[in-house]
Amino acid sequence: MARFTLRNYRCFRDEQAARLAPLTLLVGENSSGKTSFMAMVRALWEVAFRQRAPDFKEDPYDLGSFDEIVYQGGGKSRPPAEFEAGVDLGPQAADGRSFRFEVTFGKRGTMPAPIRMQLSDEAASVEAGFDGCAWHLSFRTAEGSWKSDDTVELADTHYTPMSPIWHLVSLRPELGDRQDTEVPPSPASSKKQPHSDRRLIDRLIESYRKECARYDAGAIYASAPVRSKPLRTYDPWHSTRDPEGDHAPTYLAGVYSQDKRTWDALKANLEKVGRDAGLFDEVAIAQLGNTASSPFQVRVRKFGSRTKGPWRNLLDVGYGVSQALPVITELLRPDAPAIYLLQQPEVHLHPSAQAALGSLFCRVATPERQLIVETHSDHLFDRVRMDVRDGIGSLKPDDVSILFFERGDMDARIHSLRIDEAGNVLNAPPGYRQFFMNETTRSLMMRREFSGP
Repeated sequence: MARFTLRNYRCFRDEQAARLAPLTLLVGENSSGKTSFMAMVRALWEVAFRQRAPDFKEDPYDLGSFDEIVYQGGGKSRPPAEFEAGVDLGPQAADGRSFRFEVTFGKRGTMPAPIRMQLSDEAASVEAGFDGCAWHLSFRTAEGSWKSDDTVELADTHYTPMSPIWHLVSLRPELGDRQDTEVPPSPASSKKQPHSDRRLIDRLIESYRKECARYDAGAIYASAPVRSKPLRTYDPWHSTRDPEGDHAPTYLAGVYSQDKRTWDALKANLEKVGRDAGLFDEVAIAQLGNTASSPFQVRVRKFGSRTKGPWRNLLDVGYGVSQALPVITELLRPDAPAIYLLQQPEVHLHPSAQAALGSLFCRVATPERQLIVETHSDHLFDRVRMDVRDGIGSLKPDDVSILFFERGDMDARIHSLRIDEAGNVLNAPPGYRQFFMNETTRSLMMRREFSGP
């Protein structure tokens, strides 16, 4: 995902554009739209790549009904009837080409549902539109536009079968006469779709198919800002990813008991991050039985200067360990998803541990594994800037995007910022970090007053 846009959504009235990179940091005050932004990233992913209507009430983002999601300007103004989002798939797409996917959401019952979708590149576009009863497909190139007679009717009036573009295109419909008859055709074109235009459309569709094929059903992971509470003893149940991280201990126990090679590599990586963050030096799974279905405990220990400390249950160490472990585990799993949406991963962590998370993000973020991180931690933010500056890891300045969310009078704006080779933030608006500058000024004034004339 490269460029992301929003309009008439939550606190965003005018179209807002945001640059996404391998590592994208979301910063700004509370209630400035950061969580709403992450929720729409997941929703658009659901439509574009999982071919299904998104659930705007799914954890960890419960945005409510359509009336709570569409932009509300206040006063006597009438809310918009639709809201929109779109994303550019950059050169990292499967075949090295770029294309764009856009979706418009309307009101179906009380909830949002897609009513229009468009897939396009520099040469062609495919659009699916819903007329209240069925989906219709149309195509456009520089030579004109064509409409298919094939439709998809709704089996259920509340939800939309996803994706009409995917379904209708799979029919490879024969297109009829041009729709834009008021535009004189060029000498090389006719009312029927030329074979050259069909090739442009087929090329676009094939790029989309390849991009969808890169991802499986679990290709995006969204974490909650507060993770699960640690338990003294766990019973194996399932390791399906969940936002609170309940699955992390069971996943670790499953790898420990079933795949020693993967466990050894994962354990080594976990312990490196644990040492860097000052959380633990060693981690272990203690099975309380002889089978993989036996209860188990997660234990950690820290090393002294001359000896190793005692093993301690996850419940008996600082709360920050249990809050950080699900995030760290997800980032280090070999079956990594394509996109992570992380909310405040620094919760309950000491500043040194927050900084260590920043280094971990720089290590694992790639064009194939994008991290979108909402954070209020200066320590995490500054570590990212310094690691990129110092060449620690593979990230270059262009591989980091900083999205500054700024509250306005009745809406919010997104500023896409970059960093340079020295780690400096570029093109920051006047309101960026104003709070910290005011606090620093106030602190300097206090020192002058106490120091005397």
